[in-house]
Amino acid sequence: MTLQDKVAVITGGARGIGLAIAQRYLHEGARVVVADIDPSSIDSAVAQLTSEANGRVLGVTLDVCDRESVATMIRTVTDQCGGIDILVNNAAVFDMAPVLEVTEESYDKQFNVNVKGLFFTLQAVAQSMVDRGQGGKIINMASQAGRRGEPLVSMYCATKAAVISLTQSCGLALIKHGINVNGISPGVVDTPMWEDVDALFARYEGRPLGEKKRLVGEAVPYGRMGLPDDHTGAAVFLASSDSDYVVAQTLNVDGGNWMN
Repeated sequence: MTLQDKVAVITGGARGIGLAIAQRYLHEGARVVVADIDPSSIDSAVAQLTSEANGRVLGVTLDVCDRESVATMIRTVTDQCGGIDILVNNAAVFDMAPVLEVTEESYDKQFNVNVKGLFFTLQAVAQSMVDRGQGGKIINMASQAGRRGEPLVSMYCATKAAVISLTQSCGLALIKHGINVNGISPGVVDTPMWEDVDALFARYEGRPLGEKKRLVGEAVPYGRMGLPDDHTGAAVFLASSDSDYVVAQTLNVDGGNWMN
């Protein structure tokens, strides 16, 4: 019960890696806030999680691109749970296109959610942690895409590189308040989103559906694509007192795809 009685907010927590982290945090004794933009997905996730930990799950509708929505989420969690101990900045969107075909709309959407939304959610939650005076843990979900560029994924790679950089800057700035900011960098992860990613690669690389997903899985040194559950151990570590001396780092959890 590493996170006993801690209050953890997980953005994009209704599916994929976010939902897996929520499940693991409950097993570790935390109270979990599933914060997501899709109310129906929140209801489904809360129903699933409540069956495992009745009374320790709260669902909150959140648009990370809307600062008033972020403020409302913080007020709701503070009123109902007493404050926020852990923030997992997991909400993100993905798009891809050749560099000469990237649209301003795609650029804006990815940077608004993946960078602007992440930062201002971090800022607002960090301020609530400072005001409370008990420190906290903030975990930003980056990606191996932030470690290197890719010809079809220029904007997504750029957003995730920004997440890694923000993790460093915010980590150095906030540790004086007892707030640890660190990140997790997944590799290729087998979530429902990968069906859309695979379809885009099929379109732009002229591949049959399913081939890109198979190839990237085979290329992972571990021998397969990652699963959402593969990331929960790192998420527990970075949220717990075991990581108190870890500051401004982004941990690769990618089966050996990237070393730094």
